[in-house]
Amino acid sequence: MGFLEEIQRRRTFGIISHPDAGKTTLTEKLLLFGGAIQEAGAVKNNKIKKGATSDFMEIERQRGISVSTSVLAFNYKDKKINILDTPGHKDFAEDTFRTLTAVDSVIVVIDVAKGVEEQTEKLVAVCRMRKIPIIVFINKLDREGKDAFDLMDEVEQKLGLTVTPLSFPIGMGYDFQGIYNLWEQNINLFSGDSRKNIEETIAFSDVQNPELEKIIGQKPADSLREELELIDEVYPKFDRQDYLDGKLQPVFFGSALNNFGVRELLDCFVQIAPSPRPKDSETRLVDPKEEKMTGFVFKIHANMDPKHRDRLAFIKIVSGTFERNKPYYHVRQKKNLKFSSPNAFFAEKKEIVDISYPGDIVGLHDTGNFKIGDTLTEGEIMSFKGIPSFSPEHFRYINNADPMKSKQLDKGIDQLMDEGVAQLFTLEMNNRKIIGTVGALQYEVIQYRLEHEYGAKCTYENFPVHKACWVKPNDVKSDEFKEFRRIKQKFLAHDKYGQLVFLADSDFTIQMTQNKYPNVKLYFTSEFE
Repeated sequence: MGFLEEIQRRRTFGIISHPDAGKTTLTEKLLLFGGAIQEAGAVKNNKIKKGATSDFMEIERQRGISVSTSVLAFNYKDKKINILDTPGHKDFAEDTFRTLTAVDSVIVVIDVAKGVEEQTEKLVAVCRMRKIPIIVFINKLDREGKDAFDLMDEVEQKLGLTVTPLSFPIGMGYDFQGIYNLWEQNINLFSGDSRKNIEETIAFSDVQNPELEKIIGQKPADSLREELELIDEVYPKFDRQDYLDGKLQPVFFGSALNNFGVRELLDCFVQIAPSPRPKDSETRLVDPKEEKMTGFVFKIHANMDPKHRDRLAFIKIVSGTFERNKPYYHVRQKKNLKFSSPNAFFAEKKEIVDISYPGDIVGLHDTGNFKIGDTLTEGEIMSFKGIPSFSPEHFRYINNADPMKSKQLDKGIDQLMDEGVAQLFTLEMNNRKIIGTVGALQYEVIQYRLEHEYGAKCTYENFPVHKACWVKPNDVKSDEFKEFRRIKQKFLAHDKYGQLVFLADSDFTIQMTQNKYPNVKLYFTSEFE
């Protein structure tokens, strides 16, 4: 297969939702269709001791949540599909925002009973800002929930989307009978038996066919016909270009746990979802069809394998082909690096791969060369935009609880911060270390991982800070900046990259500081022009 065909075959997408809407379960069912796994391990179901294949860490198993983004790939109908499963939990939102820089489209999962939740709103806002094509999957139809039309209204109002249903439920909750697939015009009946891998489908090119009553009964048949007429009048016709431009969002209904409505979603997805798209760098727009390789690190995961102390840097290939043992230029470090064992992910297995194409995610073993946002090229000096650090919302001093292990602690903190789990600030005054995170649950994760992966123990102490602001003075030598440094010295720190950060205790302080020192600019993300 030629280079261009390989690009056309690829579909790289993320699945986003509020925690508990069934994202990990949907991921597993998609893998099941791709033949990548034999049995799906439901996350909450204690009968299956396996635990979900896409949740790596112990904490995730205990909590039943996904903490780290996992990468899963499988082949389906001659397409190569790369899924980035993201943590839904809001404490790990930053990881999810970064993952969204690496996907070409997303599937948003919504719980039929809870409707649109707050975490979903934030993530969809990011997708809309970046014009990422979105498909909506309304999940858990076998439970009692909101009316299908009300749900679609809610999606339009709360998420600011324009939807059009491509599948529609026949009944709901207790009366749930199946799905009418508007995309292919057939009916898929629900037997409620989730052990069957894949349900039977009955093709109906014409809903007026009297056979319909025989299958689902008079009343459901009548309401289905009415609803389909209503859909025809109210919702716009599906247009692929509008979907790709982020102007129209198709909606599917189903129950991931019972593996229902998932095939409809997948069959339509492989046809309409975009293959790898061009990506903006600080210097130019990079097209996937270019011959020269470019790619960027959007995630670093330490100790993927507890048996081996290793770090994997996840790289999204933007253009060209990435080949094993070929030297590539590391733009930030200004040096060439070679990779003898680049990993590709197939379901839960890692395998060494000789060549990867745009849209693929490659895991590179890393001894500390990479940071999030790093760019690899074949010599061109460029870096991809849109992978910033955000200002944390929680701050604590970190103390060493075992003086014999201070080396391990430093190494552990250093590596976990490279991963982007949290941010490290070092106070100028006394060099005390402060960890800032987006959510409080991260402190538990850090403590757990320091102990289990690095053999180091730490304790925390509260540090009353409201926001971290990155400082950029108009003139470093000015008296104004010197005064700012003298007055605020207790609250000044450096981030990992040596950038100056002001740790403010309230919004009021930030306001006052800006008024008093107008030439010292404060920013809430580390990526500012």
